Amino acid sequence: MSVVACVQMASGPNIGANLLEAERLIEEAVSQQARLVVLPENFALMGKTEQDKVEHREADGSGTIQSFLAEQSARHGIWLVGGTIPMVATHESKVRATCLVFNDKGEQAARYDKIHLFDVELVDSEEQYTESETIEPGDQVVVVDSPFGRMGVAVCYDLRFPELFRQQLQAGMELVVLPSAFTAITGRAHWEVLVRARAIENLCYVIAPDQGGYHLNGRETYGHSMIVDPWGTVLNSLSRGPGVVCADIELGRLNNARRNFPSIEHRRLQCLNDKS
Repeated sequence: MSVVACVQMASGPNIGANLLEAERLIEEAVSQQARLVVLPENFALMGKTEQDKVEHREADGSGTIQSFLAEQSARHGIWLVGGTIPMVATHESKVRATCLVFNDKGEQAARYDKIHLFDVELVDSEEQYTESETIEPGDQVVVVDSPFGRMGVAVCYDLRFPELFRQQLQAGMELVVLPSAFTAITGRAHWEVLVRARAIENLCYVIAPDQGGYHLNGRETYGHSMIVDPWGTVLNSLSRGPGVVCADIELGRLNNARRNFPSIEHRRLQCLNDKS
């Protein structure tokens, strides 16, 4: 049994202030015995404009945000999933939306660049998002060994693409971390049902921290960070505002679910990554 934690924030454009808040919440999670802590998407920077993240992008292995993640994981002896941070892309006017995983020694254990970009117009609220203007998509599915099981990494809009999680499952995935910044409108409509669906159909744990509140750039995010077990049960959640969500996860419980309800073995169609 391991205690895992989601950190929920309402990040703004000041990186220093966001990191101080993240540090406080990481300490709160550690005080509840969490050994795996997952930060939300854009935890260090929710800029006033989409271009802000380009100005603050970091090279792999160097930068204020990466140093913070390495220091926090080593200091507390925890595995820390760094939401997303803006990283250098091949195009000078874009970033990679990168989720970094650090082990309990402060070493980078995995890197995932967000694959699916949020290019959506929400007619009801007149909101429009075009992540592809400033973000370069990744193309690699990531599953990493950890003390908590084989851990798949996905980010926010990825949640809507079940084929990504099927590919993770084929790589042995047992739990998924899903840093997010769901909008209030799409969150109310789809967040919980999609998070629980991914857990149910893959018989895995889903650890889903979300941004939750009002932001200085005018955005409102949904919150409702949650930890869901392989049967789709919400083990713990937090509706709004900064805070921490903790729960116990057990690989034995996961293995029992997969053995007693062997839907994964009953698959007849395979999800293939066809790049032709």
